[in-house]
Amino acid sequence: MKIAQIAPLAESVPPKLYGGTERIVSYLTEELVALGHDVTLFASGDSRTAARLVPCCDIALRLNPAVKDPLPYHVIMMDEVRRRAHEFDILHFHCDFLHAPLVREFAQRTLTTLHGRLDLPDLPAFYSAFPELPLVSISDDQRRPLEHANFVATIHHGLPKDLLPFTPTSRGYLAFLGRISPEKRPDRAIEIATRAGRTLKIAAKIDEADRRYWDEVVAPLVRTHPNVEYVGEIDERKKVDFLGGADALLFPIDWPEPFGLVMIEAMACGTPVIAFEAGSVPEVVDDGLTGYVVGSIPEAVEAVRRAPELDRRAVRATFEERFSARRMALDYLELYRGAVRDGALRFLPDRALDVAGVGVAA
Repeated sequence: MKIAQIAPLAESVPPKLYGGTERIVSYLTEELVALGHDVTLFASGDSRTAARLVPCCDIALRLNPAVKDPLPYHVIMMDEVRRRAHEFDILHFHCDFLHAPLVREFAQRTLTTLHGRLDLPDLPAFYSAFPELPLVSISDDQRRPLEHANFVATIHHGLPKDLLPFTPTSRGYLAFLGRISPEKRPDRAIEIATRAGRTLKIAAKIDEADRRYWDEVVAPLVRTHPNVEYVGEIDERKKVDFLGGADALLFPIDWPEPFGLVMIEAMACGTPVIAFEAGSVPEVVDDGLTGYVVGSIPEAVEAVRRAPELDRRAVRATFEERFSARRMALDYLELYRGAVRDGALRFLPDRALDVAGVGVAA
């Protein structure tokens, strides 16, 4: 099958540091190539892939100080994709909605995975205007604000099984990994660790948009609490030691998280996840098996005390069963094949592709 993967240009594929969407595009692309498909990746020129790379800018836009506005580069990429669309059986977009007007005439050969939050006030009008665009959600919860949009499946993210090896023994600290922002609630993580009398290590990116939150809220807490260590933004290699050494990952979010890749990264290491019940969390964490789903800080503190009781091997086994990149790629392939076979992706509630209970035509 000839497949186009169209990635955002903010980060390379895979990203050098933070970048969840580009990371998933990379895992999916490489699995599709390994399964024998002819894959073309539209991405930044510094991307690394076994697929055929179409460089749509020299380097990732976030790393280029000369770039002030990313939009022109994405428009250029979309025009190149439109010009070459006839070369592919299926075109899989990972860059929100910019392509929608350009693919209207062949929308049945496209798939758009929505990686971000959908509870934004202007999105219902947009997806009502483009009802023919087949969409994939990354959790069932993510799609709730757009329940009338053309979702054809929910496909949970996956990681290569050998990316983050199993760590059978932890080293006695708690971990917070991801991004410093009000909705991720690192302040909650600090309070949980402090109340539990545990060391907390924070590895996180600080966007300029969240600099004030860091300066006024989180940094003073880090300075005040000797049990808290901020280690900065880390790369994929350092995640192995950081996540694998933790007794548990704290995921105390305060927003409708569309998926939360860090949760399955921790599970790959055998590290349980202690997460607040919001967004995708109940779909990802098996309460009492791969971690604990909590509703308050006292519940989280109690979960920290119980985390060592969980079987780290069972956490890893659940990751391999539910959240591998191969499983993700096979789920997408079923959608691709349905589009090629039937000429369109359709919503069919009587056949389950995965946990969403939707699929493609038989």
